[in-house]
Amino acid sequence: MLVISKLKEKLKSNNKWFLISLVLMMGIFLYAGSSFAMKATGQAEFCSSCHVMNQAARTYLDSVHAGISCNDCHAPHQPLAQTTFKAKAAFDHISANISGNIDDVIHAKAHSKAVVNQNCMNCHQMTNKNVASNDVKQSCTDCHRQVPHFSKKPIGERKVAGE
Repeated sequence: MLVISKLKEKLKSNNKWFLISLVLMMGIFLYAGSSFAMKATGQAEFCSSCHVMNQAARTYLDSVHAGISCNDCHAPHQPLAQTTFKAKAAFDHISANISGNIDDVIHAKAHSKAVVNQNCMNCHQMTNKNVASNDVKQSCTDCHRQVPHFSKKPIGERKVAGE
């Protein structure tokens, strides 16, 4: 009897470590998979796979911002906020594609504009310090709407902010 009870205790102990290891491995795979998905879905190649984003992706690749990912401007930087933001965006995009309710030109909604504006301010802190607060519009894109998705025009023909 003593041998059987010791054997049962050992099996319970082994099962406990097995379950802990299994949960840990699942957590690692989930983290790695979501990190890969976040990075992959924030690249111009992925974003331009939707035909309405072709021009935006092409012009972005010719801009000074071409070295950063789409997520750097268009998604929150905090991991949990980014995950929920992108999950909602994915749901909205899938719904629009299924219903066929896709605009020819995509316009950012208020929540997206707020995220983009905050990301502009985070990266361009020195510029923010040099701009007089009474000269500032509500959003960076009020003046810099075409950054980095400018029209493909020669630089001499592009409008300057405020014109």
